[in-house]
Amino acid sequence: MFALLSGVLLVLSFPTLGHPAFAWIALVPVAVAAVRASSMREAFRHGLVTGVVHFAGTIYWIPGVMAEFGGLPVPVAWGVHALLVAYLGLFPALFVSVIWWFHRRVGSVALLFTPAVWVTSELGRVYLFTGFPWELLGYSQAQVLWVAQLASVVGVLGVSVLVAGVNGALAFLVVDRRRSPRWIVAALTVAVLTLSLGFGAWRVRSGALLDAGVPLRVAAVQGNIAQSEKWDPASRDEILEKYLIYTRRASGEGAHLVVWPEAATPFAFGLDPDSALIREVARGLRIHLLFGTTHVVWEEDEAKYYNSAVLLNPDGETAGMYHKQHLVPFGEYVPLRQALFFVSPLVENVGGFTAGTEPTTLLMDEYPIGAAVCYEIIYPGLVRGLVSGGSRLLTTVTNDAWYGRTAAPYQHFQQARMRAIEEGRYLVRAANTGISGVVDPYGRVVVESGLFEDDVVVADVRLLEDLTPYARYGDVLAFACGLLTLGMVAFAGRRARHA
Repeated sequence: MFALLSGVLLVLSFPTLGHPAFAWIALVPVAVAAVRASSMREAFRHGLVTGVVHFAGTIYWIPGVMAEFGGLPVPVAWGVHALLVAYLGLFPALFVSVIWWFHRRVGSVALLFTPAVWVTSELGRVYLFTGFPWELLGYSQAQVLWVAQLASVVGVLGVSVLVAGVNGALAFLVVDRRRSPRWIVAALTVAVLTLSLGFGAWRVRSGALLDAGVPLRVAAVQGNIAQSEKWDPASRDEILEKYLIYTRRASGEGAHLVVWPEAATPFAFGLDPDSALIREVARGLRIHLLFGTTHVVWEEDEAKYYNSAVLLNPDGETAGMYHKQHLVPFGEYVPLRQALFFVSPLVENVGGFTAGTEPTTLLMDEYPIGAAVCYEIIYPGLVRGLVSGGSRLLTTVTNDAWYGRTAAPYQHFQQARMRAIEEGRYLVRAANTGISGVVDPYGRVVVESGLFEDDVVVADVRLLEDLTPYARYGDVLAFACGLLTLGMVAFAGRRARHA
């Protein structure tokens, strides 16, 4: 029952069903269940229940995508989804198992290691098998700006440390009845929270980044093209004309950089004669134009397809091109094609894209900008690589039409907001059907569109140069949590051998 409750609370911590407050207590029930379990098998089972409920409720929209756009029969789509949920559920299961193992050796103090162990499990989700770090615990606080500013120092995983730490302290207070340790833990928890909130309040109120750097007026164009029409030859001219009209509107409102969504062109840019129309609009309006497209490279009579972002300068020339590095499994490629023989319709429907190999920045005049494609924006290290490469502005192009009116577009936008805070950069997001918008370096939404609306959002941003501590040092705290967890496992193992 406790494990189930934690799973539900985790679901309620993320858009669109719940509230960030639930995250601060979500791990308490399963942590208490961990120390009360009679065996590691029971503890593992508790964690698995929590994980399965958590991920089944958070990414519930995946089967619909695979069935509608991947051509899978609905039962097979749900079967593949069940495999993914079961895999992701292993991470909370390992978290609970390790807490149980610590508790057997050191008592209720083990609960105070909750933040280290939980974030170690999140590191696994970030990096194992190319990673799937969707909705890490720290993302739950993206809209709680005084808390989220901690990400500028220690990243979203550092925010996870804070939230999991409060959970661990609360679980300790529930389990341990000794007065002195309870007072010490409570006082330390309040002190850490106070310092974190104080830093966040100071950073938001200072607003130093709002006056720094070079001013620039930007626009994000939301074409709102139905997924069924994007590659329909009959809709091709209408789609292109819509983007050209909206680009002229954006320029009329003073935008010097206009951003179109992922796969905005209904053809492979550069290979089609209509590519000239896009170059002409950039040249005629004297703007920089950034857009998502398919880029084709021929190597030894074999075509390689890249999901790319292209930047045109005011002369209509290609100023830079970035190839997407993190491809979407079951969307842009099918992992383990031979083993997953039962998803053959998906294999036939999914394009065989090639992954890019480096975090290329695009030069807008003399200023480098970063362009993450689609769900790449949820990878902190990838975006940090763009900023380390000199990016003065973050952009992301995406197509969330796949997800319909589910929680996915809101979850995706929430995670993009955290990148702006981590890197101390403005973020411009152009989505095919929403949410398009501009986020400032403190995670505040300057302007945004709705879902399934034709729209052009325009805002003033700054091209910033200074690096946040996170941009300089990355996930030092998270990796320290990993080392601490490994050290405690070794220590507990030694105590077990000598018991």
